[in-house]
Amino acid sequence: MRRLIALGGAARRHFNVTFAVVLTLGCFVLAFATGFWLLFRLAYITAFALPLLYFWTRAMAKSLEVEVQRTTQRVTQGQPIEGSITVRSRSILPKMWLEVEDPSSVPGHNTKRVVTMGSRGVISWDYRTRTRVRGLYTLGPVRVTASDPFGFFHITRTFGDITTLLVYPNAPDLPNFYIPPANLPGEGRIRRRTHNVTPNVAGVRPYEPGDSFNRVHWPATAHRGVPMVKIFELDPASDIWLVLDLEQKHHAGEGEEGTEEMAVSVAASIARFFLNAHRSVGLISFGDDLRINEPDRGQNHYTRLLESLALARATGDVPLPNLLIEESRRFGRHTTVVVITPSAAQDWALTLMSLQGRGVKVAAVLLEADTFGGTTSPLDVYGTLAAGGVYAYTVKHHDDLSRALSEGSDPMLGRIAPAKR
Repeated sequence: MRRLIALGGAARRHFNVTFAVVLTLGCFVLAFATGFWLLFRLAYITAFALPLLYFWTRAMAKSLEVEVQRTTQRVTQGQPIEGSITVRSRSILPKMWLEVEDPSSVPGHNTKRVVTMGSRGVISWDYRTRTRVRGLYTLGPVRVTASDPFGFFHITRTFGDITTLLVYPNAPDLPNFYIPPANLPGEGRIRRRTHNVTPNVAGVRPYEPGDSFNRVHWPATAHRGVPMVKIFELDPASDIWLVLDLEQKHHAGEGEEGTEEMAVSVAASIARFFLNAHRSVGLISFGDDLRINEPDRGQNHYTRLLESLALARATGDVPLPNLLIEESRRFGRHTTVVVITPSAAQDWALTLMSLQGRGVKVAAVLLEADTFGGTTSPLDVYGTLAAGGVYAYTVKHHDDLSRALSEGSDPMLGRIAPAKR
């Protein structure tokens, strides 16, 4: 029974060949039954043509070399992926019909071509595809399919391996972004000078007796011709935790037009802003699973955060208040927590205010889900945040993040400000 099913499946996959074989046998039967000469000739032609077409197709699929060059395996959303494909024929016989395809899961990526090659021919072309959606994608292997002009036979060969492409989320540059500073020296808008050595160099001054030699700034010394030493500032060492809400039921819209994409871009932009200021930034999210990036600094840490955000999906079922409570042991008086959410529920705002009551500095970025196609308005939770003195930003659909997240910034502000719209 299984053999019959397998034969039936093979017949469906090669319908043209099956039809030609049945036609040939039918012509032979009718020719012998009637003696009609035209049927004999038709049977002889098809019986001779089928093997010829098969071996011709096999010959076209052989003696091929394919070279694929890809420029990068990491790009930022909106940037293009580029590469080139080169097909070489090592045969003296021409190849009349070759279908070359570089399969990929990248939306909009299409490098499928049908080429004809002469004796020992070479064909090459470049591709350039703009990446529209963040995530992890695959490219390759390249498939080359040879077929005869009548479509009876198709022989496919693969070249190369599957490669992965990671598309980082877009992170607009923020000129300013204010959040309440934690209770540490050096926090806030105005830094103070210190005699201790820190990673933050504020400038240089002439050497004075008693200055340590490890404070000498040799390039400035060589430039000015007199000994110069470095001036240091206090290091703002408090941790900043970004809590990204990925609970599915609160998100609205789809793809690039949804709150999920906007929330990820907000998180990436805020992380970029503080890491550029040499601050320690951590990330907590719960989508498919719990992801925690411990606070750290530097470009390598920023890359790790982007990798986590690139894979973030609003598929979680853990409420934001539960996530804040479960991870509250990570938040202390020297911590600032920034929540990014489209939720219009009151409970998470109350939980954030309870953290604030413990001395944790808190802030929120509230996505207005109703502008993304959602049904709930954030006005009530916005009012709760304002009443609790929680510094908050609101972001609407199609907002310019560089402007929306900088409107509340005030260089002279040194206290917790009310929520701003």
